[in-house]
Amino acid sequence: MRLKPIAVLLGLLLGLLSGTTRSAESLSIYAAASLTNALNDVIAAYGETHSTRVIANYASSSTLARQIAQGAPADLYISANLQWMDYLTEAGVLADDSRRTLLGNRLVLVTARDSALATVELHPDWDLAGALGDSRLALGDPDHVPAGRYAKEALQWLGLWPVAEPRLARANNVRGALALVERGEAPLGIVYGSDALSARVRILAEFPPHSHSPIDYPVAIVRNADSPAARELLAFLNAPHATDIFRRHGFEVH
Repeated sequence: MRLKPIAVLLGLLLGLLSGTTRSAESLSIYAAASLTNALNDVIAAYGETHSTRVIANYASSSTLARQIAQGAPADLYISANLQWMDYLTEAGVLADDSRRTLLGNRLVLVTARDSALATVELHPDWDLAGALGDSRLALGDPDHVPAGRYAKEALQWLGLWPVAEPRLARANNVRGALALVERGEAPLGIVYGSDALSARVRILAEFPPHSHSPIDYPVAIVRNADSPAARELLAFLNAPHATDIFRRHGFEVH
């Protein structure tokens, strides 16, 4: 009989501990760097109505996909192109029926806000070398950064890739390319339209959509992290409150 109060006390302690665990539950989103501002605002909105803490890890899509394939503790992954989501699909690390296309974007040519460069008409005769002078063209490294790959496709379509390639300032992600232009370290850069809206740059031209592959942002849940909480967050990313935020940041919503 004397053990009963102890058993009750232990039960109460276990209940408190389990409650603490639930309240401390968190989810991790691995997302393309170009989503930084928009997704931070979406996560803040999610936190207003949900107790689950959401942590975002931003980098180039390729870097994050490789980390996830190697077992990084991601719950959701948002890529800036289809290729790296396909990579994880083929690796068998994504939860069934969770993949969908979340957003779209556009590709633009930018310069620093105080630059004297005028609006550019993109065509094969554009004097890109003259516009760059002795400097370089900033973009995400085409070897592994989606924004850089789209930029390479667009420049190839224009016939300007042979001029551009030896003059590239290759950044680790699109935000790095944007920073080079903002700081005046590169007179021109090719970035996403959504990035240009939130930076100290000026858009000189928009590349035609048919000059490059569609800029799609697929999202999926990582198989080992599939849970009701992850599914709830995925649903929120497609809900009106979140899509309104993405639109304000310059993204197209699918």
